[in-house]
Parts: sequence; structure tokens; C-alpha cells
Amino acid sequence: MTTPQELHREKTLRTAVARYEELRLQEALLDPDDPHGPAPLDRPEALELLALSEVIVQKAVAGRQLTVRSARRAGASWAAIGQALGTTRQAAWEAHNRWIEAQVDRRDEVRGLGFDDEDAARARDLAGSPEDDDRTER
Repeated sequence: MTTPQELHREKTLRTAVARYEELRLQEALLDPDDPHGPAPLDRPEALELLALSEVIVQKAVAGRQLTVRSARRAGASWAAIGQALGTTRQAAWEAHNRWIEAQVDRRDEVRGLGFDDEDAARARDLAGSPEDDDRTER
């Protein structure tokens, strides 16, 4: 059985999305009354589609938080970041801080990956707080 963990290592976001779209198209074009149309997804394909959706979400979330960090570096306020994400400044800040903590935990689990104490301190400093919307936006 294909798992998200296996696919995460094997696929980039681009290749995961391409395979996901291929399987979703096959599923979407299915017409049970058309014997010449595409075959329905078999069990391994259906499970692969589910696993791919999880991989895409994981990779997109990781990329989003890196972009949040870039936005902060560029001077964006938490209010502007929250608006860009379709949420509140507080929710955007909390999600980013959970991501920072996950990077610290990852460092503890897999040496060399994630944030060490210095990386985490710099990330927390850059994140600031959701109340610091007085930052100058460029």
C-alpha cells in the first residue's frame, strides 16, 4: 500500500500534483454507462489518490510557512499576512509559531534537519507578535 510517507520522499510537489490530477481526471471522466470510457480507479489507485492528497497538503503547508517568513522579512504585518491567507492576524501568527515549534521538534528527531535553538530564536524574533502591525509595509 502506498503511504504519504513513501510518496513524500519520492515526489516533489509538482510531481505529486501531476499524478493526483491524472488520477482525479480518470475518476472524474468515469461514466458507468460507457463501456469504452476510462476504467474506474482500482483499490491501489484510489488509495494512492488519497495518499497523494495528503502529501500535497503537507508540502503546500511547509511552503506556505516559508513564504510567511519571507513576507515578514519583507516587512509585512501579521494583519496583511492573515488577509493574504484568508484568516486573522492572530491565526496566521499562531500557525506560523506552531510551524517553528515543529521545526524544533524535527531537529530533535532527525539531526541536521529542522531548527536548532539559534535558528528557532531567529525565527521567533522575525515572527514577532500579531500585535506588532505597526511594522512598515513595503
